Formats: sequence, structure tokens, C-alpha cells
Amino acid sequence: MKIKTSPYNPLDYLETEEEIKEYLNNAFMDDDPQVFLIALGHLAQKKGMAEVARKTGLNRESLYKSMSGDGNPKFSTISKVAKALGCKLAIV
Repeated sequence: MKIKTSPYNPLDYLETEEEIKEYLNNAFMDDDPQVFLIALGHLAQKKGMAEVARKTGLNRESLYKSMSGDGNPKFSTISKVAKALGCKLAIV
């Protein structure tokens, strides 16, 4: 008998603003900065990349590439995406 499984996606379970902020903060604290970029990209996809592109004034395709983890986005792009997602970047 085969058991059918599906990939686990933690974003399916992030509902509240507090959960989303905690997810991003944990990703930011990782030693690998790409983890944060990937997390930000996942959240942008969850919200809808077309909507994020509209809010940031950036091209949807370039956002996918920048936030893939393989991209190297400018800080201004990261800041715009975070703002479009309702987040603020802060040093505490």
C-alpha cells in the first residue's frame, strides 16, 4: 500500500500578521542571508506576486528572480517588497 503525501508548506499555516512577522524574523536571524530572501519571496507569492509587483512598481518576473534565493536584489527592492507585505524592516 502506498501512502500519498504532499509537500509541507509552512506558509499554508501562517494566518496572522504576528505569525508572518515571526516567520520573517526567524528567517532574518539565519546565518545565510538567502534564507530571508527566500522567505520574503514565499510571502510575496502567498500574497500574489502580481499584487506585490503593482504595489512596489516593480516587474513581476524580476521579482520572482530576485526573491528566488538565487537572485541578488537591491536593498531598495527588499524594502519595497517588505512594505508591500505590510512589514517594516528595523534594527532593534
